[in-house]
Amino acid sequence: MKAASPFSFPVSPATAAKLAKLGLTRDADLVLHLPLRWEDETHITPIRDLLPGQSAQVQAVVRDAKVAYRPRRMLTVTMEDASGVLGLRFLNFYPSHLKLFQPGESFRCMGEVRGGFLGLEMVHPRFAKADESTPLPAQLTPVYPTTAGLGQATLRKLVARSLEAPISDTLPADWLAKLKLPDLESSIRLLHQPPLDCALSELESRRHPAWQRLAFDELLAQQLSLATSRRQRQSLRTTPLPAKQQLTTAFTRQLPFDLTPAQTHAWQEISSDLNRPHPMRRLLQGDVGSGKTVVAALTCLQAIENGQQAAFMAPTEILAEQHFRKLAPQLSALGVRCAWVSGSQKKSERTAAWQAISAGEIDLAFGTHALFQEAGSFDRLGLVVVDEQHRFGVGQRLALMHKGTEPHQLMMSATPIPRTLAMSFFADLDVSTIDSLPPGRTPIMTKLVSAARRDDVLERVREACLAGGQTYWVCPLIEESEKLQLQTAQDTYAALVAQLPELRIGLVHGRLKSAEKQAVMAAFQAHQIDLLVATTVIEVGVDVPNAALMIIEHAERMGLAQLHQLRGRVGRGSRESVCVLLYQTPVSELARARLKVIFELTDGFEIARQDLLLRGPGELIGHRQSGLPMLRFADLERDVALLESARDLAQRCLSHHPDITARHVERWLGSRQALAGS
Repeated sequence: MKAASPFSFPVSPATAAKLAKLGLTRDADLVLHLPLRWEDETHITPIRDLLPGQSAQVQAVVRDAKVAYRPRRMLTVTMEDASGVLGLRFLNFYPSHLKLFQPGESFRCMGEVRGGFLGLEMVHPRFAKADESTPLPAQLTPVYPTTAGLGQATLRKLVARSLEAPISDTLPADWLAKLKLPDLESSIRLLHQPPLDCALSELESRRHPAWQRLAFDELLAQQLSLATSRRQRQSLRTTPLPAKQQLTTAFTRQLPFDLTPAQTHAWQEISSDLNRPHPMRRLLQGDVGSGKTVVAALTCLQAIENGQQAAFMAPTEILAEQHFRKLAPQLSALGVRCAWVSGSQKKSERTAAWQAISAGEIDLAFGTHALFQEAGSFDRLGLVVVDEQHRFGVGQRLALMHKGTEPHQLMMSATPIPRTLAMSFFADLDVSTIDSLPPGRTPIMTKLVSAARRDDVLERVREACLAGGQTYWVCPLIEESEKLQLQTAQDTYAALVAQLPELRIGLVHGRLKSAEKQAVMAAFQAHQIDLLVATTVIEVGVDVPNAALMIIEHAERMGLAQLHQLRGRVGRGSRESVCVLLYQTPVSELARARLKVIFELTDGFEIARQDLLLRGPGELIGHRQSGLPMLRFADLERDVALLESARDLAQRCLSHHPDITARHVERWLGSRQALAGS
């Protein structure tokens, strides 16, 4: 018995599987599977009028076809029309191709024209048998995103079938008139089959009104989904944690500094949230070194003074342990019972920690993924703090949330989120921003230096360390390989030991055991090490005020957020601080753009905005693990006005038009609805 097609028309299981790879599992998905570009097959260009670099269509007759073997096996076809001769080359072909191109047969060929050794040619053009009487298409030809084994012809037929049914509009006509947007059906049909008078430049730049309508609908669906999630969360009930001013006041009194106004404001927002009867979901963002950890500690203390447990989770063991080593002594002095849970701990130690946590004998547990990956349970988990939230997927955060009964959640990010990104992907969260640095932070000078001047950099390191300073030397992540990264760090360490024998040099990387990493970091903090060679494990959380020089190798391979985070490890004391970005030539255009941004800017928010322009939102929000559907048609920089309109309309729909909300979200998100608010 044949499996039923997921579409309203017959589609073979093999084709359906390929469509599913593109996220196309129903008629509505095909309707919204819009072209990447369009080709003009509405007219024929005589061969004599062809120009190298242009895409064109010719109508020509086969003069001859043969298989050549130099420089490699290929099929060469000579075509001619009344005006000239054109060569075709096929590097990948079947024997049937040779039989197809018989002398005298007439073909229509579409492709990019190149200047070949024997004249003009096309390499792997699209072709079909046709003669002078074969009609030309009346519209531009769409070229769709596809996957292996799914050709354009098949996709066009499937999309055409999906377009046979009328397309209903989810938004009333009077709303569209106020928004100055066209109706949905005409917009979709125009984009699939643009008329001849439609300007290609307007289509390809996505500034055509039809694109604007699609972008608006997509943004509205996203805003509706996130706002619905926010409302659902606010309907949940949890234990309020009012400010009792006991542990929190004692903690601030023992700090050797006063909170900045920005820290105080963020803390007041969080404290107020904790006092509410529905679970807090707040994002605390601030630039590198702005003092988010202190605010997080106060948040934990307000939960603990209400008799609740707190969990403090970080993405890497070295960062989680830094938080534990830094905060546990201060909090223990206030009577707070702290524990450390790590995958690298001895089993007996980890078992003992979980037993104490589940028995309610621990107030605050620090750890990595181990806090939610293991079977251990909390006695009364009331708060979860997630540092560097974009490193964790929604599903991972949800697993920890399930260890408590709707605990409050504070997420932290030192990768500041641009306003449009916050409006778009974090609309279900409340956001607090620490937008100023504590007094005493030293400005950091950034220098771009070619790897050819490595000897000059070595001399700078020698001078800085012999003058009493300390230096980081960061090795890159190569090809996403921890093994290769480790080798690079070890090789660099060995080379620097040989080149700088007068310095005390240490090495830290992700493969070291927890105790070994901690010993190296403690030695560096105690100035028993002058020069620390490290992989990017030191990206966040490390605080050594005497370290005022940082060397980052292969800076061209790193992302903007990572470079900014690493640079933030220096400038924490009174010494003049310098970050040297060593780069290898040649440098790609994208890498050049990143290095220009990090060289010219120090404001993390502006760097994040530039990062959004260069990379799109996916990586900034941890999309690879998040399950959040990325925007396909809207652009957060270009479509700010549409985003603001969509946000306003989403609130109106939720309050007064639940039927429109349901239809719109189903059409656009279907089964891909975001796990927002988890």
